[in-house]
Amino acid sequence: MESGGGRRACEFQLLRYVPDAVRNEYVHIGVILREQGGPQTNSPAAAGPEPPLVRFTRDWRRVRCLDPEADTALLEGMESELQRRFAAEPEGNLMRLLNESLSLSVQMTEAKAYLAESLPAGMEELMRLYVEPPARERIPRLSGRAGIQAKMRTEFERAGVWELLRKRIAASEYTRPGDPLRIDVGYRPNGMIRMFHAVSLEPGVEMAKVLAFSAAGLRAGVERVEQASLELTAVIEPAARLGASDEEPERLEMYRFGVETMEEHQIRVLTTSDLGRVAETARRELRV
Repeated sequence: MESGGGRRACEFQLLRYVPDAVRNEYVHIGVILREQGGPQTNSPAAAGPEPPLVRFTRDWRRVRCLDPEADTALLEGMESELQRRFAAEPEGNLMRLLNESLSLSVQMTEAKAYLAESLPAGMEELMRLYVEPPARERIPRLSGRAGIQAKMRTEFERAGVWELLRKRIAASEYTRPGDPLRIDVGYRPNGMIRMFHAVSLEPGVEMAKVLAFSAAGLRAGVERVEQASLELTAVIEPAARLGASDEEPERLEMYRFGVETMEEHQIRVLTTSDLGRVAETARRELRV
């Protein structure tokens, strides 16, 4: 549907992260944008020229300020799930799709009218207006595990395979109930499974030891459940990024200990500098 001046009549809704319903404090984390005449929240099916667009923030700092324990990987997975559902059911009932995909900590605002030159252009503007923090508030560089995860997502998205990857893979599927570990991403090429997990050595070697402890059980479980071999990869920061050098022998020893501990348990260790090559391999193996 077009209005005067060639702009398209649309509606948008904001997605809010609300960790405590009683306090009702929230942060805007995403936008849903659709043309008027597309799927509606109060009708079972209404045809529209394009499925709704959904996008979540890439900067989770405000969420972590509100809720330090926020599971941002789960929120990212929610974005992927919504995109998949909208693509699969472009004429489906939007409210139903949202209720089935959103967690209790994510709420949706009422729809508001909006005129856009195009859906992608409109999405960029709405994200800038309502979701993304001003440039002066942004952190120049994410650090720790969050920084590694962001780099992983960037490279897999650049290769066009992000939406094809399994995310937040529950180790308990392969080990035993109660195992809290969730591997960041993975995929299955041919007769093997590749899994990748961000392991930051910035705070110490605890994350490396946890993954090393889990590796054998995870590998055995994958062979039993999937009838496939597992290649488990830890993605860490380059040594220089952490100041691990001959000038800082204690930090260098800690870094080497973390790497060697994982390698001793048959975990392939790569740094974020290798992710471009990893993503390109995934693109070829997934035939994108």
